[in-house]
Amino acid sequence: MGNSGTLGKKAETFNYGVVRQFTIMTIFWGVVGMAVGVLIASQLIWPELNFNIPWLSYGRLRPVHTNTVIFAFGGTALFATSYYVVQRTCQARLFSDKLAAFTFWGWQLSLFLGFVTLPMGYTSTKEYAEYEWPIDILITLVWVAYAVVFFGTIAKRRVKHIYVANWFFGSYIVTIAVLHIFNNLALPVSLWKSYSAYAGVQDAMVQWWYGHNAVGFFLTTSFLGMMYYFVPKQADRPIYSYRLSIVHFWALAFTYMWAGPHHLHYTSLPDWTQALGMAFSLILLAPSWGGMINGIMTLSGAWYKLRTDPILKFLVTALSFYGMATFEGSMMSIRTVNALSHYTDWTVGHVHVGALGWVAMITFGSFYYMIPRLYGRTTMASMKMVDVHFWLATIGVVLYISSMWVAGVMQGLMWRATGDDGTLTYSFVESVKATYPLYTIRMIGGLFFLGGMCLMAWNTWKTIKGQVKVDPVIYLYNPDSTEPALVGPASPAAAASA
Repeated sequence: MGNSGTLGKKAETFNYGVVRQFTIMTIFWGVVGMAVGVLIASQLIWPELNFNIPWLSYGRLRPVHTNTVIFAFGGTALFATSYYVVQRTCQARLFSDKLAAFTFWGWQLSLFLGFVTLPMGYTSTKEYAEYEWPIDILITLVWVAYAVVFFGTIAKRRVKHIYVANWFFGSYIVTIAVLHIFNNLALPVSLWKSYSAYAGVQDAMVQWWYGHNAVGFFLTTSFLGMMYYFVPKQADRPIYSYRLSIVHFWALAFTYMWAGPHHLHYTSLPDWTQALGMAFSLILLAPSWGGMINGIMTLSGAWYKLRTDPILKFLVTALSFYGMATFEGSMMSIRTVNALSHYTDWTVGHVHVGALGWVAMITFGSFYYMIPRLYGRTTMASMKMVDVHFWLATIGVVLYISSMWVAGVMQGLMWRATGDDGTLTYSFVESVKATYPLYTIRMIGGLFFLGGMCLMAWNTWKTIKGQVKVDPVIYLYNPDSTEPALVGPASPAAAASA
């Protein structure tokens, strides 16, 4: 920037370096995690694809897939976008460059160790918390550093207001810290083996308090932070209702914490606890849909942009899937519905409405907005490729979830069908055989989605290698400086709107 020197030593720039690092690794882990997902989906059709190698067995690769997609792809995306958004909205550089760098390398080391140890059979066996105790400790250290960097940046902000996206990011950081520590309390007996501090139904209760809130805060509240920044930015419209966003935040933060017991219907968990989880899951629908409506209605007066803007297509479609997933989750928490759906592939379909339809789609849209700005480009190398990615992802999600919905309902009905004499009409093997064609459709849907992910990786590479069009370094105005304010893109007014 030609006039950037006018601020002299008082000039300060955003730390885009660590954001770029997290962005690149998000795309890398997305390709890896989804490729493993396609492999294990294929193994359910052709079991010989494990090649009789224990490391490649379904039981070991399944947690590799879930942890890589949730924590490696989703978690790394959250680091990237939260660091980007908190700097832009607070008009302040990250609190500590060294701590930010530690969060990057520490997080990547945690993910790599998990990616290696899970196929070797080292697992705590807890859903979404399979990493063993040494990795858990490393994650805790990284998370403390993450909180210091994030909240430290908010503390040094140049604007009085704390934008709502930062409320969502901040709540997810605090809540995940609490969930991670208490669910992973364990007694180590060797370097890669530990036993949970809890036993029996208490262990199950703590696990699903954690497990559902991993969904609620790691995969929902946090990504709503993305939504509240990137949807208004790409639509070039103010958020539909700022008051609704605050109500949405507090209602979601309070309600989500109580919904975990709906994973334990018809178990030895006390009935009152199951009922409590079901009740709060139904209440949860109101704030969830409030957030969805707030995001979608932000496009009021700008709906025409959807015809030509593939980034907005990603963002709005993600919100639609978010609404679908939250409605479905609330319905599945009802005990009578759960009696049919639980342990079936309906649950698998529901998870992927959220994971692929909401989490991945909102990430794709946010990254397509963010990447050109991180690397000084005016746009992605190929917007046509972005549009193709959108259709590959959308078709993939629809094939995946529709096949699993059908499979799940069919399985539930077959398992509960009885003859006049009270005996089961179908054996379990018959339900597996009937599901085979639907597994094939799911695998094809996964291939579509993986293809879109690979296309994004290629498009990102081409964008980074392209010719620089604008200066990605934004100089912040120092109100204490005696120098004149910068003009143009680096002026205080322009910076505040960034």
